Amino acid sequence: MTMTTATSTLNRETVEHLVRQMLLAQLGPNATGDTAGLPSGGAASAPNPLVVNISARHVHLTDEHVEVLFGKGHKLTVEKELYQKGYYAAAETVAIVGPRRRMLPSVRVLGPTRSASQVELAFTDGISLGIDLPVRLSGDIKDTPGCVLVGPAGVVELKQGVIRAMRHVHMGPADLARYDVKHGDKINLRVESKGCSGVLEGLMVRAEDNIKLEVHIDTDEGNAIDLEHATKVELIKPEPCGCKH
Repeated sequence: MTMTTATSTLNRETVEHLVRQMLLAQLGPNATGDTAGLPSGGAASAPNPLVVNISARHVHLTDEHVEVLFGKGHKLTVEKELYQKGYYAAAETVAIVGPRRRMLPSVRVLGPTRSASQVELAFTDGISLGIDLPVRLSGDIKDTPGCVLVGPAGVVELKQGVIRAMRHVHMGPADLARYDVKHGDKINLRVESKGCSGVLEGLMVRAEDNIKLEVHIDTDEGNAIDLEHATKVELIKPEPCGCKH
């Protein structure tokens, strides 16, 4: 299934008009975006090099969709470099419109551009928009829900690509050896906070060369374990269950 810049179920001009009126009413004509759309927050426990970052709601776009949303020939503008080299939060934001005509204004675009556009939201974002979010690894968007994206220059209807990102940890070869895991394994994250310590189970290991050790969780998960006030974070390999398969 492919994504298209034409909308068959919604009238483009009507959607544009309604959303722009809502945006202007809520944000004013000079709104620049919600900084909560920047992946941020984190915890590190020296000398442990592990970094845990909250990945807030955001959008990945193709070159084609960048031009539709922001104008012919437009290129994403780097606003903030992210922890992993080569990745950045762009200055550009879009509005996301769900099937109930509810919307999230000023959702941050992350770069660089990709071969397929994708929207990553938290569970509560899905409830707000009326979208039943499947939990997927980034890039696995086949048979996922869609939405409408609205930018200053145009509208894009995604036929698929809206997900709740599976909690995961990026590891390089040395990290795989240290934790005795391989690509596709699951590992647990223990977080000690002043008033809300806990364990997030089942983080997917994503192995890559030239990558920094980094955990990504969404805003709901970060709030649940009070990551902002964490005093210690650690990855724990689950004990074998001893089950016979």
